[in-house]
Amino acid sequence: MFPVLPSTRTVADRGVPRTHPGVRAGAVVAGAALLASTGCGVLNSELSGEMPTDINVISPMMQEGQPLPSGYTCEAEGEPVSPPLSWSGLPDDVGSIALVVDDPEAALVFWVVTDLDPQLVELRQNTVPADAKIGQNSSGEAAYGAPCPEEDDTHSYRFTVYALNEPLDLPEGAALDLTLENIAAQAVARGSLITNSE
Repeated sequence: MFPVLPSTRTVADRGVPRTHPGVRAGAVVAGAALLASTGCGVLNSELSGEMPTDINVISPMMQEGQPLPSGYTCEAEGEPVSPPLSWSGLPDDVGSIALVVDDPEAALVFWVVTDLDPQLVELRQNTVPADAKIGQNSSGEAAYGAPCPEEDDTHSYRFTVYALNEPLDLPEGAALDLTLENIAAQAVARGSLITNSE
């Protein structure tokens, strides 16, 4: 018998251009929360350099250190989609999983998914489980905002999976700074797959 998969929904697609109106508003707060949640900031002193990075994040469609395929950017033929991801190496007794996709150099967040079941080991292309929550990205959309790489401007696109103590229980479309601060406060481990612009 085939395993029962959780019900899913497709992810709305929209690009997040680097110069999108309103993107810079709140970028400093979002960037600070991301830095804290990756152990490089001071928003939450308990995470400063102490969080394990044992989670292994992979994708059948992306490779570490290689360019992000155009189908996952605003340069896609047709509508861009979110990439498939899988992970392993979660610590024991995880309460939930969160995913943050960002460009750390530009302090832009393209996608935030929270309250993923800790038993889940993957996200399929352009879907999230129906019971997960999608928070706002830097454009204020509760969706996957496809990166819009600029020609001759190299940036990293970081797909980070966080193991959290418990579900965040924030509403669908929660504000970006609130979601990132809560992830930073609850995160106990992380792992990233990092691609780049061509």
